[in-house]
Amino acid sequence: MSTSGNGEAEPASPAPVLLTEPAGGTPAVITEQARLAEVSAAIAAGQGPIAVDTERASGYRYSQRAYLVQVRREGVGTVLVDPVALDDRIDPLITALRGAEWVLHAASQDLPCLVELGLRPDRLFDTELAGRLAGYERVALGTLVEVLLGYRLEKGHGAADWSHRPLPRDWLNYAALDVELLIPLRDTLEAELSKQGKLSWALEEFEALRTASPAPPRAEPWRRTSGIHRVRTPRGLAAVRSLWEARDGLARQRDIAPGRILPDSAIVHAAVAAPDDEIGLLQLPVFRGRAQRRLADVWMRALRAAAGLNRTELPDPSPHNDGPPPVNRWSDKDPAAAARLSAARAALTAIAENNRLPLENLLQPDLVRRTCWEPPADLSESGVAEALRAGGARNWQITLTVAALAEALAVSAG
Repeated sequence: MSTSGNGEAEPASPAPVLLTEPAGGTPAVITEQARLAEVSAAIAAGQGPIAVDTERASGYRYSQRAYLVQVRREGVGTVLVDPVALDDRIDPLITALRGAEWVLHAASQDLPCLVELGLRPDRLFDTELAGRLAGYERVALGTLVEVLLGYRLEKGHGAADWSHRPLPRDWLNYAALDVELLIPLRDTLEAELSKQGKLSWALEEFEALRTASPAPPRAEPWRRTSGIHRVRTPRGLAAVRSLWEARDGLARQRDIAPGRILPDSAIVHAAVAAPDDEIGLLQLPVFRGRAQRRLADVWMRALRAAAGLNRTELPDPSPHNDGPPPVNRWSDKDPAAAARLSAARAALTAIAENNRLPLENLLQPDLVRRTCWEPPADLSESGVAEALRAGGARNWQITLTVAALAEALAVSAG
């Protein structure tokens, strides 16, 4: 029991209510077109926002497709749709969800696989993003539901292999609970944002998220191999690239997560050791296993291909970066830019704290770095605002930050 400011004891907050299953029970999975048409008609006839979620098989499958789609609307209940069983033919559901506001938690994770199915929201409310803008430090779905609604969701299957069939009942129960309270959570967060004067900010953020273009593919994705910093030579980097590409081809062909075919650590070990033959390769960690022995010729071909490259074909150890250099090098490369960034960060941190916002939501850190490294020619507020808008900043962000950022850029540049 805590005490109030006048020393009187305050009652402890009631313990959250544990939800072990949806209020209406765990619904059966829809696997037939006739049933999909029936529930889609009910959804379309309903009122209010629609909670949407998906389950993928990240860590098990190469693709990021949705293996289950969960939908809930007040008055209709929760619907679980198996797009695999339906051969991704879900036109009735696409029609039913059209025009309504969708409520998702961490929408950026689910939207790509929903779009693959032809599901695109016309309006969006992201409860995770709303929680961030409202100033909550912890914005996981379970945490927000517990803090704001007083319920504790039974969790435990988020990292499961959702490509597995049939889906166990306890997994379906977990999936249904993920949308059980999304709409009440949305309403509570909307009220809080409105109270704080941030609802218009959130609506801008939701629309930017809804309309965002897909991220372009990375030019050299193999460079993200974990532990690649241990590889010191261009020839070793070529081996990493060759092994990564061989693994990626197998993973794509078999629809298996690349790390389940060959972990990054094994790629790095092989690139550093540079074995001359399969016997040497099979002495390395991971490669001793039965699965890797069967693929030894694939990995050895990749290593030999890298070894046979001429010098001009080897990857650059320090590839060109179209953005600013790492911040820890700014003081040496451009002291004025380092001073601009320091002043900008101090000003933006104060604004974020005054508005109970995470700094990264106030203004994208990459945009701040780019603006400080290469400021616009026009350092007036209108000039800085134009640069921020061109970099993707929203109107509310520009309104909050442009004066302080223009001042920081101008003072440090002088």
